Formats: sequence, structure tokens, C-alpha cells
Amino acid sequence: MKKHSIDTIATFAKRKGFIYPSSEIYGGFSAIYDYGPYGAELAQAIKQQWWKTMVQLRDDIVGLDSAIFMHPKIWEASGHVSGFSDPLTECRSCHNRFRVDHLLENIGQTADEKMSEDRINEIFDAHKEKITCPVCGKKDFTPVKKFNLLVKANLGNFTDDWNKDPVYLRGETCQGIYVNYKNVMDSMRVQIPFGIAQTGKAFRNEITARQFIFRTREFEQMEMQYFTAPNKEMEAYEWLKNYRWQSYLDMGISEKNLKWHKHENLVFYAKEAYDIEYQFPFGFKELEGVHARGNYDLTQHSTFSKKDLSYKDPQSGKSYIPHIVESSVGVGRIFLALLCEAYTEEDIEGEVRIVMKFPKHMAPIKVAVFPLLKNKPELVAKAKEIFDDVKTYTMCEFDDNGNVGKRYRRQDEIGTPYCITIDFNTLTDNTVTIRDRDSMQQQRIAITDIKQYLQQNIKTL
Repeated sequence: MKKHSIDTIATFAKRKGFIYPSSEIYGGFSAIYDYGPYGAELAQAIKQQWWKTMVQLRDDIVGLDSAIFMHPKIWEASGHVSGFSDPLTECRSCHNRFRVDHLLENIGQTADEKMSEDRINEIFDAHKEKITCPVCGKKDFTPVKKFNLLVKANLGNFTDDWNKDPVYLRGETCQGIYVNYKNVMDSMRVQIPFGIAQTGKAFRNEITARQFIFRTREFEQMEMQYFTAPNKEMEAYEWLKNYRWQSYLDMGISEKNLKWHKHENLVFYAKEAYDIEYQFPFGFKELEGVHARGNYDLTQHSTFSKKDLSYKDPQSGKSYIPHIVESSVGVGRIFLALLCEAYTEEDIEGEVRIVMKFPKHMAPIKVAVFPLLKNKPELVAKAKEIFDDVKTYTMCEFDDNGNVGKRYRRQDEIGTPYCITIDFNTLTDNTVTIRDRDSMQQQRIAITDIKQYLQQNIKTL
């Protein structure tokens, strides 16, 4: 299948109400986007599918919704205050700022986030002759400086000094899981091994906005932290890798567009780290991270909070700090992957049909209901009656604008799997025409069979 450019996807997404540039009437706001009506539905479907996979279907994982604002000490304990940074350089000619690791990546070199500022400067200086400014084309850059990505806020600070006792918008959601680990243990009758999952907003002061919604400054994460005995960590890790890979296949993403990428330079506390990468229009890039983190996180929070976060095994009587394996993915990354996966241009009798071939259970709108003619009150009334019934059990849309062919095309463009048309036969025999998005084939079914038909063909109903 032809791969379309990211600009084609972005333009289409705006035109059809999936993604809008934020604050557009004021000129936009860099690296921030708004989800339109169909985008909000698709994002909700992604989150529901993830929650079903990670919580509803698991006996050993519970959900959480922690606050965006947390005690500043949490970010010191996690290492974000001292080490959560990207390498920054500025073009001396046009004064645009860039991530150095991205500039080096463009020429086939690597600068890892764990490298020191001095080491990144060495690599950057060694390859400066090959690096040009993406904006003006010049080769005159400032020395590399590490720039912290945490976003400061003035919550509870009633002075003008934001550097005094700073509060942060959370840079990731997992810290809220770690600091609630003991609360969950005490209140939910869980025992090791078990997991805690949550979805929620996170914020990062990204230096460079790139590649549409792939990298944004405000985004929603879906993370699951699985707590296990030290000697069971890698066993749990292998299970989690396989489980998360399968979840993308179940979501309807083609396996040929997925691959594993192993991290070669691990942080000191990690045992292993892999990314699931998706083949976006700009190449294979990280979709989700699956990491074996050891006991670093709970050890740090135990040290900084002075609270005992150890677990006493009820069988052996031994105490230990649980080890953690995690799964972390952004809603926007899956959203973009689904847009790229679904966007299709087909030649139908000499005309281009744009159709979003979302997996049926992920489509923003599952069903559209039409009266054959809008100027026939009896058809409109019957269509509204059927619509009012269908909308009680799935997301559907009523459309009577234009001829039926144009309505089909509109629904194709937003990925609606089924269209139901009410015609004059409906009034006499209580049957409707139902049309399949992908095959464009139509069949007559009884009104009383609509729900069963949709349940059989859309597995989330």
C-alpha cells in the first residue's frame, strides 16, 4: 500500500475534523494540537481499547488516576530535576533552536540522552561540517547546552520568583503510580506480582516541534507499571513485551509496519529496554517503550520520602523493594499510526475515493443512518426512529444532506464502517439497506436484526 506524506495526513486530518492546530485564529501555538469531533472519538476509542486490554481483561492490574500536580520532591527523587533534558543548540544566523540529537540523527550519528554535555559537544564538533541549519542552511551553531524539559508552574507561589520552590506540570504519568504503590497495596488486597495502569496528560518543554502530532508539548500518556519479585522481573518483562505487541495486532495495525528496537545504551538501573516502532511516513519511530527498570524508582521514593516501600512476601516472610517492568505509550502516537494505517486513496471508476480504513472497532463513528430523501417526511421520521435506537448502543451519525452517494463518500472519509439507508421499502417491509465501507456492497436486513448484525461485525459492541 502506498505511503502518504505526513503533510497529506495532517491536511486531511484538519479538513475532516480529526486534528486542529491549537489557537489557530491567533496564529497557532507551536507543538500543541486540538482534537476535533472525530479526533476526540478516535482518541477515546484508543484509550478504551488500551484500558480494556490493560485493566478490564487483567485480574492482576488495577487502574489509577493521579493528579497532574505533585509534590516537587517527587521530581527530585525521580531524577527529572537534574537529568530530564535534551541537548540544545542555536543557529547564530537565524536564531532558531534545535535538538542536537535530531541534527546528528539526520547525518547518521547518535547522541544519547545519557551522554554528558561535554561528550555531546565533542560529537557535535566532530561533525559540524556536515550539519546545516534546517531553516536557513548555514553552519554556524552555538555550543551544546542541556535544556531541562520540565514545565514550571506557579501553583501556590504568590511571588514573582518562579525559581523559589518551583512546582512542575508532570513530565510523565508513571511517578503518580510509584508514589501510590503503597496506597494501592493497603487498600486493594493485591499481592506481588500486580500492575497499576493509568492514562493522563503529561507536559514537556520540547525544544523542536516536529512531525505533526508525533512530538508535542502537551500529550496524553497510557502507562502500566508492573511490580514483581526481583527474581521474576525478566520473566514478567518477556510476558509484557509479547502482550503489548499482540495488543497492536488486535487493534488492527499491520505487523509489517511494526518492529522492535533494542536500546543499546541503558541507564544504569535498567536491565533491558525495547521500543515498539511503527513505520510512519518519516520512517520507523518509537510507538511504545517497554522497559525493565529494576527497583530504582521505589528505592528513590523510599529514600526521599523516608517511607518504607518494601514488600514482605507472605510465603517466605522475606522483604524486598519490588522491581518494575513498564509499558509506556502516547495516545497521540497511536492516533497518528492509525491515521497513517487507515488513509487510503482508491480509483473507483475513474474517480478517487478517499477512505479511512480504520479497524471497525476503532472507527470514530460506527454507523451512519440516512433517509433516502430528505424532503419525504415519512422517510425522515423512520430514519430518526432507527437512529435514536442505534445511538443507544454505539456511536452513530444522522445525515440527510445531499444525495446518498455523496453521503457515502463523506462517511468513507471519516472511516464509518456501515451506512444504513431508509427507503420506501422500509415503510412496507421493515427492512433497510446496510452498506459496507470497504467492499461497498449493500444488503437488505430487517430493522430488528440491525443490532445483532453490528454486534457480529464490530467486536466492541
